[in-house]
Amino acid sequence: MHLPFTKMHGLGNDFVVVRANGTAPPAAGTIRALADRRTGIGFDQLLWLDRARIAGAAAFYRIFNTDGSEAEQCGNGARCIAALLGEGPGRGLVLQHRGGTSRARIELNGQVSVEIAVPQFDPARVPFLAEHEADSYKVRVKRRNVELRVVSMGNPHGVLRVDDVDAAPVATLGPALESHERFPNRANIGFMQVLDPEHVRLRVYERGVGETRACGTGACAAAVVGRRAGWLADRVTVALPGGELVVRWDGPGTPVWLTGEAVTAFEGTVEI
Repeated sequence: MHLPFTKMHGLGNDFVVVRANGTAPPAAGTIRALADRRTGIGFDQLLWLDRARIAGAAAFYRIFNTDGSEAEQCGNGARCIAALLGEGPGRGLVLQHRGGTSRARIELNGQVSVEIAVPQFDPARVPFLAEHEADSYKVRVKRRNVELRVVSMGNPHGVLRVDDVDAAPVATLGPALESHERFPNRANIGFMQVLDPEHVRLRVYERGVGETRACGTGACAAAVVGRRAGWLADRVTVALPGGELVVRWDGPGTPVWLTGEAVTAFEGTVEI
């Protein structure tokens, strides 16, 4: 079967976007082969677009990681879908996904904003194994205790505050925490350096992918746990290895908005 696709990225967090038109997504092994950057197309996530299942939505999308596992949400991916399907600056649209719906819009400057989710701090909602909700948790990993803050942005996140993100042990603590027994569904792990109340630096080890150039929901998770801890303001610029994202959160009970670039790299066809 010949599969047309669009290659897109948000700050180097890259995607293969497929308009499925009712076609079932590939098997996990095929996704892993397509994700290979030497012998396949190469991507962080496969975004599988289909007809919306509710009135008024532009599409229903599913997200598959490079290891073939399915994710619940993807902030940069949602922004790329909005850029692909949107009708121009100032026009809004609704996207449907496993967790519900998200509003999106293309800004007048060409950047794309998307509504991610209302943050959930209840450990059972993340999910994260803990007896009760707390601001932070001590987690034993690699023969040491680390202080971890957890939140669901529609997908599970753990966030550590570090003094220097460049020196953060992303390559070792990232995978150890991603698959830690206290995260039953695994988790995305962010390493955040607070510069001032409106600026942070961040690296993210993504579940099922590894460290990426940028993680949209990871940026949202870092901003909201930072605000909840009293470190950050309601609007935060998050500097990732691939560039900057802006996160806005008006506080408990409200959704987080994520803004940044969304770029189409090329279109192609692959045989699977």
